[in-house]
Amino acid sequence: QVQLMESGGGSVQAGGSLSLSCEFSGDIYSRYCMAWFRQVPGKEREAAAIIPVTGEAKYDDSVKGRFTASRDNAKNTLYLHMNSLTPEDTAMYYCAALRDCAGDWWRPNVYDYWGQGTQVTVSS
Repeated sequence: QVQLMESGGGSVQAGGSLSLSCEFSGDIYSRYCMAWFRQVPGKEREAAAIIPVTGEAKYDDSVKGRFTASRDNAKNTLYLHMNSLTPEDTAMYYCAALRDCAGDWWRPNVYDYWGQGTQVTVSS
């Protein structure tokens, strides 16, 4: 059974940094596009970063230059390093996996598997 599990969330002051991890199980990591999404209550889930099977990560404009997403296939782990955090970054962060990168990477409805989320709170 394919499973994803996020970790590393917490509280941080504006301007600070935080790193998230997502562990994948099921021996499918290297064949999947991976992504970090985030969601605020009452709002739609939005992609922050996409990590294709090949090529460099893609970022939403809201996090570009501040967040760095990467994957370590040997460890079956996805990472999100967040710098210069602002209160607007406060959200539940989810990792997701998309088989064969089949679909629009930026749309949450196309992803096959999701973690349960980890909360990130940024105070001013």
